[in-house]
Amino acid sequence: MIEATSCGGLVIYRGKILLLYKNYNNRYEGWVLPKGTVEEGETHEATALREVKEEAGVDGTIIDYIDRTIYSFVVPEDTVSKEVHWYLMKSHSYDSKPQHEEYFRDSGYYKYHEAYHLLKFDNERLILERGYNMYRQLKREGKWE
Repeated sequence: MIEATSCGGLVIYRGKILLLYKNYNNRYEGWVLPKGTVEEGETHEATALREVKEEAGVDGTIIDYIDRTIYSFVVPEDTVSKEVHWYLMKSHSYDSKPQHEEYFRDSGYYKYHEAYHLLKFDNERLILERGYNMYRQLKREGKWE
């Protein structure tokens, strides 16, 4: 088994959530949250910020740690067990630019219920729920500007 660690962000601007649409060779891949692999010597926080910037062109600010997800998938040479650490992030504009080199064809900010139904993976919907609840609590407390 191959062990892999990634980090990503639930990025929010004015109550809307950043999503990326992935399409590889004209095959629907689906809407996802930005995330990517930890590079050697990099902290989880630095990875999450870098991946949001690379995949979506967004400069995020980490507000808090949400949780981690664990899943596995099969590649030709083995099975990969992937652990993903997720961070609640704030953006300062609606601007985003999908990274075409990674087959992201669209990006944008969506209302919670839209994002929930667009997301392809159950584990990312769970992160959306948890992270958005954290965001709402921070808003109620006046800690989210």
